[in-house]
Amino acid sequence: MSQKKRILSGMRPTGPLHLGNLLGALANWVQMQDEYDCFFFIADWHALTSDYDDTDPIEGYKKEIMIDWLSAGLTPEKSTLFVQSLVKEHAELFLILSMITPVPWLERNPTYKEQIGQLSNKDLSTFGFLGYPVLQAADIIMYKPYGVPVGVDQAPHVEITREIARRFNYYYGNVFPEPEVILTETPKILGTDRRKMSKSYDNAIFLSNSPDTISNKVAGMITDPQRARRTDPGNPEVCNVFDFHKLYTAPDIVTEIDQQCRTAGIGCVECKHKMAQNLIRALEPIREKRAYYEARPELVEQIMIEGSNKARETAKQTMADVRAAIKV
Repeated sequence: MSQKKRILSGMRPTGPLHLGNLLGALANWVQMQDEYDCFFFIADWHALTSDYDDTDPIEGYKKEIMIDWLSAGLTPEKSTLFVQSLVKEHAELFLILSMITPVPWLERNPTYKEQIGQLSNKDLSTFGFLGYPVLQAADIIMYKPYGVPVGVDQAPHVEITREIARRFNYYYGNVFPEPEVILTETPKILGTDRRKMSKSYDNAIFLSNSPDTISNKVAGMITDPQRARRTDPGNPEVCNVFDFHKLYTAPDIVTEIDQQCRTAGIGCVECKHKMAQNLIRALEPIREKRAYYEARPELVEQIMIEGSNKARETAKQTMADVRAAIKV
């Protein structure tokens, strides 16, 4: 039996996980566990790049994310689940890589420019924020993975990691393989207000939400803006609720709703109610597992520590290779 190829990815603990996180990454990770040797980490040092002025919530978010991961189907039996800050070698490799990474590479990073504009209420003129792609590169190449699963919009992040690995190898010899971009399917899903789903926009449906909370959030979702009255025909193609139906409602019912919407055979209130019930039903297994782990915080802590210890054994070997290469 051939050895599984290794992959690695992570999430920042900046808040509870929502449907966008589930569909954009987590569901893909769960499926990949049987095919790959998976390393998934909570990037708590990365949270400091933008939230350095208020670190109190991070510890709680780390535990919440791990519970969400376990509830969605990640398991320590199949994947190495760890916390970035518990593997101190990440900081050492970040320091070494920062010595060889040209500043213009960081300044041209599209996410850097985008977040500077979006987070104008925060002072992001810090070395940590400018240099976070170097820390990200250290996180990735530390484990010498075959690839990194990302959506198409995240592919540039992996490319700068490849460039940094290539530059290190040029100076010091072939220590790091260049990780491949593993593009993953990301279903179309927006927040309740049709913007990108985000806790900062207050438009997210969280994996931890109760059925009543989900129903209330769905009831407030924006539908076809041109459909002012119940008797007006609608256009499902511009309706966010219909996009959710395509994910959580049986295909034959989706076809029926499509036709009824276009002929005013169904109103938005009824349409939302149907979708909410299907969404609640789909998330029931996650809610049940979540209740199990919420009642066992010691088990969650144990999984985080044991996974981090396992990751650190790999990291120690990588840093031995790095030190031998740079002779420092």
